[in-house]
Amino acid sequence: MATNTRTDPADRVTTLAVDIGGSGIKALLLDEAGQPLSTRGRVETPKPATPKAVIAVIADLAKAKGPFDRVSVGFPGVVRQGVTVTAPNLDASWNGYKLAASLKRVLGRPVRVANDADVQGFGAIAGRGVEVVMTLGTGMGSALFVDGRLVPNLELAHHPFRKGMTYEEQLGNMALKKAGKEKWNSRLGKAIQALDALFNYDVLYIGGGNTKHIAIPLPANVKVVPNVAGLLGGIALWK
Repeated sequence: MATNTRTDPADRVTTLAVDIGGSGIKALLLDEAGQPLSTRGRVETPKPATPKAVIAVIADLAKAKGPFDRVSVGFPGVVRQGVTVTAPNLDASWNGYKLAASLKRVLGRPVRVANDADVQGFGAIAGRGVEVVMTLGTGMGSALFVDGRLVPNLELAHHPFRKGMTYEEQLGNMALKKAGKEKWNSRLGKAIQALDALFNYDVLYIGGGNTKHIAIPLPANVKVVPNVAGLLGGIALWK
């Protein structure tokens, strides 16, 4: 089903940026420079979050945003050549799903898909030195950049962190609800120290919906970034 046909050849290339999250799916139109052309649309992530249900939400968001020429998608899992390899906080049916090809059929536009933390990093980094991205939401995402170049497929969330548990098990949304904000913040402080020792980063960027619960002093080289970075970074998938 082709949608949003552009009729004015003088119009510049417009990108529909989509961010698929465990709790919400967001969409925003970007111009060629990656600047917003619309307000952000958001719909709750369907339950169960199957490919069919999520794609239906994206199609509705796309229709509401108006004409666009191409699509960028941030996905909460490992992505290889438009195929979703893992999706720990969505439905198991995402494993091995051809997301880029499916969305192209539905939206009638070329589609590129990347890990959501990678996309958020593109929207936040300065492009100098070693920069690490951590996203705190339903789960935990991570990305690593060296002089602006992405080191692909970094899945720090499922790496052992402390007390026999992974980073996601200690810092994901379920951990926040179970442990409470004080203990969760203490764990976050320990995670920041561990990442600093591991990567010797120049800057650590922390994004995601649960950044609003951060209540500890952060080092000077640790920055909280707004959620919209997960959409603004979508323009980088076409560079």
